[in-house]
Amino acid sequence: MRDPFLNPFPSSDTARHAIWEMLVPRDIDAFLSADWSMVSGDFVEDGFIGIDGRRETNPDDWRLTFPSLVAYRDEWLRQAKDFAALSFAEDTRTAIFTTTTLEDIEVNGDVALARKKFDGGLKKSDGSFDVMQWQTVYYCRLHQGRWKISGFTGYLPNPMGSA
Repeated sequence: MRDPFLNPFPSSDTARHAIWEMLVPRDIDAFLSADWSMVSGDFVEDGFIGIDGRRETNPDDWRLTFPSLVAYRDEWLRQAKDFAALSFAEDTRTAIFTTTTLEDIEVNGDVALARKKFDGGLKKSDGSFDVMQWQTVYYCRLHQGRWKISGFTGYLPNPMGSA
């Protein structure tokens, strides 16, 4: 059984190790704190683009919802604040780590493609279940000496299935 808190990439695999640290623990902790400053340095602002897959398998239904980092930041903060207002019957950090996997990172020179998946959810205090079942493909690049996110295609179904 995998330890969801353990980086699956050895520190000797510097690119994948750094990307996992950025996209899993730092992202989760920042989201749970609703603190954008914890991740603001993880993005390349110039040319950033975010595609919202709207949990649709057909790319014709995807939208350019985040044409800039500012647009994505504002939505990220809205989601984080909405999430913080919910009441859960379990430790949210443990539940999110448990439902998150990032084990496929393709590195080619100074660019990388990271596939982060969510498969599970969280038990709410009212007995309902907040389903987390989507995936995001991140476009990363080595920028100013460290790995950063230059864009993504996210909110994709997990698994993708057929159109």
